[in-house]
Amino acid sequence: MNKLVYSEEELMQSHDYAAPHIEAGHRLHGGFDESGTYAPPRCLVRSPAIAAWTEALRERGGDWLAADSSLLAGIRYPSAAQNKLLLMEGLDLTFWNTLTITGKIEARGRVLADISFPDFQGLVVEDISGMAIGHLNKGLLAAHGIDEGGELEKGIGGHDTMWFALRDLAFGETDFPDPEVADNIGRPEQDATRISQIPLEYERTVYFLLNLLLIEFRAERGFAMTETLLLDPDLFTGRRKEAEHAAKIVDRIRTDEAIHVASLRLYLGELCSVNFKAVDGGTIPGKDVVDTLWQEIVHWAIAEQPRLIAEQQKKLMTERILSHDDGEEILARFNALEDEATENP
Repeated sequence: MNKLVYSEEELMQSHDYAAPHIEAGHRLHGGFDESGTYAPPRCLVRSPAIAAWTEALRERGGDWLAADSSLLAGIRYPSAAQNKLLLMEGLDLTFWNTLTITGKIEARGRVLADISFPDFQGLVVEDISGMAIGHLNKGLLAAHGIDEGGELEKGIGGHDTMWFALRDLAFGETDFPDPEVADNIGRPEQDATRISQIPLEYERTVYFLLNLLLIEFRAERGFAMTETLLLDPDLFTGRRKEAEHAAKIVDRIRTDEAIHVASLRLYLGELCSVNFKAVDGGTIPGKDVVDTLWQEIVHWAIAEQPRLIAEQQKKLMTERILSHDDGEEILARFNALEDEATENP
């Protein structure tokens, strides 16, 4: 039988790297094996543990939460084609901001390593000591958080610094102002209780994990566009080799994030497979709670948020493009690319 109970020390262990991960002068997490293949951090035990918990969940008749990044499929604004046009016309700020803001958002993920979450055993009827959800405060969420925000005390950057490093490789030195980042990029929290049958602290924790999964899905959707632009031979012509190398760093981030997505889908799948202790003394299937909250978050992500973002971005893009000497002509081409994407999704 596979091992299902681990210590925090075990779950935080990394591989013995043959070479460190250093880019653009930054010491980054992870490293390389003797063949030069990138190996993510804190995965020596964490990855096999995720596989073992997954197998155990499926043997009990459950599975990961049935969701993937395809639910966010749709028009991105600005699209890859629109971003390319801006870069071709010397309007680099938009893509530079995208990479910078992504790094800043990743840095916020460090909070996962700095706070404690409620112990789900207080909510779940079944014994969870051999499940991933029984290890959230035993290294799993801490590892995720450090992956995102790095180990500042050791001078090791996480995904935040990786995005800054690949940005600097592609663009070189710039004098662009530091962009502001929205306070909340997920579904806004509400004070009202949604699931009255369980304590609010647990409802909010499940909601948090679902929101986090959706943020990870959104990041997945951005990887391909970033790589497309970095690898386009028409772009970054003065720094072609650096841009191509920057794309390799994006792929390393994708490798790391795949572990996060698998973990979150596993946690939520486990929660769907168990029963929760209701405040009235009865029980409620965990799946009912997860499904209710997930439907609300997904509606926000595919029906409400894209419209709000597009409205904000269109105003910003118009102002930015019109600041160019040929702004009117570029804006017409920019808008035509949006119309073309809408007609041919």
